[in-house]
Amino acid sequence: MTEKLIDSGLVLLDLDDSGVGRLTLNRPEAANGMSVPFLRALYDALMHCHREPRLRALVVAGAGPNFCAGGDVKDFASKGEALPDYLREATSWLQISVSALMRLNAPVVAAVQGFAAGGGGFGLVCASDLVVAAESAKFLPGATRAGMAPDAGVSVTLPRLVGLRRAMELVLTNPTLSAAQALDIGLVNQVVPDGELTEAADRLAATLAAGAPRALAASKRLLWDGVGRSVESGLPDEARTVAELSGTSDAREGLAAVIERRRPVFTGR
Repeated sequence: MTEKLIDSGLVLLDLDDSGVGRLTLNRPEAANGMSVPFLRALYDALMHCHREPRLRALVVAGAGPNFCAGGDVKDFASKGEALPDYLREATSWLQISVSALMRLNAPVVAAVQGFAAGGGGFGLVCASDLVVAAESAKFLPGATRAGMAPDAGVSVTLPRLVGLRRAMELVLTNPTLSAAQALDIGLVNQVVPDGELTEAADRLAATLAAGAPRALAASKRLLWDGVGRSVESGLPDEARTVAELSGTSDAREGLAAVIERRRPVFTGR
């Protein structure tokens, strides 16, 4: 039996009898792109998870054909010169959500279909404990393509996951990785046929839910703390950098180019 803890809105949350929760990003019409209201809803759902003593494992999934396409670029572009202030708020909500995800006692399994891009999608993948990807999934850092810098802790998590040289290549050149390539570099744990994604993620979560909760929580904490510089210590610098870059002409050009599906022309201003 599944209980609906949050049954409407931008982020949904269910919990089954075995203690497996499912957090669903619920803006399929916008590829689950992240706006400030969306990020507030995400944080609220994660706080619900932190308060739920029955939760033993959490699956994070996206409604519709994509996991999460990152920030809602149309929403961002509409802010004009007010974008830096808007992104300061958006980045703050994203960062505390990422911290809440990593600090959740229950292990987190990301189930990725379609695109996982930008700080929202790619960042959530990097912040999850384990990742199951559909064969057709695509992974794209995306920030510098839009004249921005990584956020959601990616500047800290990605080098630890794939190594500094590979992380530098991914962030600076923005290749779109296939699921097989993501598996090869250690970004994801499993790749399964598209039609088996939900079943595979749920099966992994059920295995985790059957484990020793305190041992899993302590092990998760030790592993995240073991990345050297904690992710949280890198978040303020990320936030400052993203806010500063969002006020540049290049950032506005990058957003426009993404929306218009063309190659951006950056001027350094």
